[in-house]
Amino acid sequence: MFSKIEHIGIAVTDATASVELFSRLFIAQPYKTEIVESENVSTIFFQVGPNKIELLQALTTDSAIAKFIEKKGEGIHHIAYAVEDIHAEMNRLKNEGFIFINEEPKQGADNKLIAFIHPKSSNGVLIELCQEMK
Repeated sequence: MFSKIEHIGIAVTDATASVELFSRLFIAQPYKTEIVESENVSTIFFQVGPNKIELLQALTTDSAIAKFIEKKGEGIHHIAYAVEDIHAEMNRLKNEGFIFINEEPKQGADNKLIAFIHPKSSNGVLIELCQEMK
């Protein structure tokens, strides 16, 4: 079961310029930068009150973020939800007819196991499930 919005992911082309922009917007500096090799992406996290914003910059031209920006431009890429048991939640959602991009969870940023629901099965919204790794 979803417990909260874990973060909102925003695709950006220039991380340096985007950090400067969002730092002014939030009156805060990022608390974490991390490269996620499995996604070929650099991530930058901001904490805004109880919420997190993740900036995503492609590391390669064939990464999902690069393809997203090429097709749709910069902007909201996904909404991530925290779950207690990612395997159980994936099974539940598959039984409800949702289609996953990846069949098994994989390691993501910020010490999380992640899995993505294909936007074709969720009204065009890319949904990420996140479970804290213990």
